Amino acid sequence: MINLLTKFAATDGPAIHVAPGGVFEIGGFTITNSILYGWICTAVIIALFIWVARQVTIKPKGGIVQFIEAGTDFITNLVVNTFDDKTKGRKYVPYFVTLFFFILISNWLGLLPGVGEAFSVGDTPLLRAFTADLNGTLAAGIVTMAFVYTASIRESGGFIKYIRHFFIGSPLNPLYLVIGILEMFTDLTRVLSLSLRLFLNVTIGEIVIAVFTYLGSVAAPIAALPFTLIELFVGALQAYIFTILSLMYLAIAVNHASDHGHDGVEELDTRAQNLRTEHA
Repeated sequence: MINLLTKFAATDGPAIHVAPGGVFEIGGFTITNSILYGWICTAVIIALFIWVARQVTIKPKGGIVQFIEAGTDFITNLVVNTFDDKTKGRKYVPYFVTLFFFILISNWLGLLPGVGEAFSVGDTPLLRAFTADLNGTLAAGIVTMAFVYTASIRESGGFIKYIRHFFIGSPLNPLYLVIGILEMFTDLTRVLSLSLRLFLNVTIGEIVIAVFTYLGSVAAPIAALPFTLIELFVGALQAYIFTILSLMYLAIAVNHASDHGHDGVEELDTRAQNLRTEHA
């Protein structure tokens, strides 16, 4: 038994790469395996959606077309119903639908057999899932929150009015001032929370599949199959969570601005009514 354990411990374990690796350079800029696969996924997504758009008819179709249509309708209803003003909500449907499918398909394409250790450039895997790279998820988080902040400032009527929504009372009150500043710092951490949540879930899933593929040896496909199926669900769940959280961040600011706008109108109406009463 001791010899068996010693032999088992001495053997090489599964190859696990958490950090991205450079595969080639363009103009002095290193292209990593995750960037390369991100480009491939983007090309696949664009081609897929162009094909689906040409296949859409009044009569529903089955297969991949029905899947894309159902996903689009789901995210569309989710976005529109999150905003108090449905007209404003419809403006942001294209971005959130694109965001959802990009993360979803990137997660799923990262589970294909050729991704990972199958092909290598030296000691570096040729392909790596874009969402399994912290740089990739951080880029997605930064772009998304930049979109959210830009739209929030525009809908609030300016930067100052947007900042004002962090303060529940007068900023001159020390308690409200401290709470408002803390809320602003918390808001800035959303980029990290979005990025880390997606990165860790996808990466841990990859590690689990790699470990059971190694333990399965000859029967690796059978050993890894249950965990691959689980990761299909996790990939869809993480795409939904990333999208819904980003949507809620935007909706909170936009709905808050709309509420203040209605309050201002009601206040003006009340003042006008009081003036008319006094003159009467």
